[in-house]
Amino acid sequence: MSESVELKSVLITGATGSIGGALALSYAAPERTLILQGRNQERLNAVANMCESRGARVIRGVIDLRERQELVSWLSQILENVELDLLIVNAGVNANIGPDGQGESWHEIETIVDVNILSAMLIIDTVLPSMRLRRCGQIALVSSLAAYFGLPITPTYSASKAAVKAYGEALRGWLGSEGIRVNVIMPGYVESSMSDAMLGPKPFLWSPEKAASVIQRGLQKNKARISFPFPLNLGTWFLATLPASCSIAILRWLNYGVKRRG
Repeated sequence: MSESVELKSVLITGATGSIGGALALSYAAPERTLILQGRNQERLNAVANMCESRGARVIRGVIDLRERQELVSWLSQILENVELDLLIVNAGVNANIGPDGQGESWHEIETIVDVNILSAMLIIDTVLPSMRLRRCGQIALVSSLAAYFGLPITPTYSASKAAVKAYGEALRGWLGSEGIRVNVIMPGYVESSMSDAMLGPKPFLWSPEKAASVIQRGLQKNKARISFPFPLNLGTWFLATLPASCSIAILRWLNYGVKRRG
């Protein structure tokens, strides 16, 4: 059975971001419904219009994922009319400690936890009952290579993506026997405004289109982890296997840490 027949409906959060927008376009096809969430109305309309030009039916949701009651209400309305085949939990935010190592503000920390962890769990918690009832469906969670070992320049972001990785892997182990596929996506650096704002080197920078293509193929194959690019994914995995003091020293040498003062 071809993908176009199997995937009748795809929901993507963070569709106004670089990876989310590229994924939306890669899945846009006739006889397919795309449900796209984003905060930026203008950007969301632009992505939706391009998807519609490829023949897809598009449902748009300009929703702040921190508004939990509104989010659940929107998702519930969608599920009343659409049997969701694929959910891609992609939305995320980032912050860093600053060039002088002054640290993240509490507002930044709270926002990252709310968007990257709690909203992701809430979305899945809302969608999952219908998938379990049908005993089919696929859930993809976008984590990061930073989930392997926390980057000193982005502590809260790294922690949030480690949580998403662990949560997704646990869901895969729990739900696989029920016919529900769960995949964890672990990108490295992808061209985006978020990437531009990050401190430190950005080796093996990929275009959003290349990342979306690899993600789509990995989801078709139901890979447990879809990590890229090589060899950055191997290097970050290796950091997790070393003693933490060695990994921190390596990151400092690679200019991902804060230089010691005095």
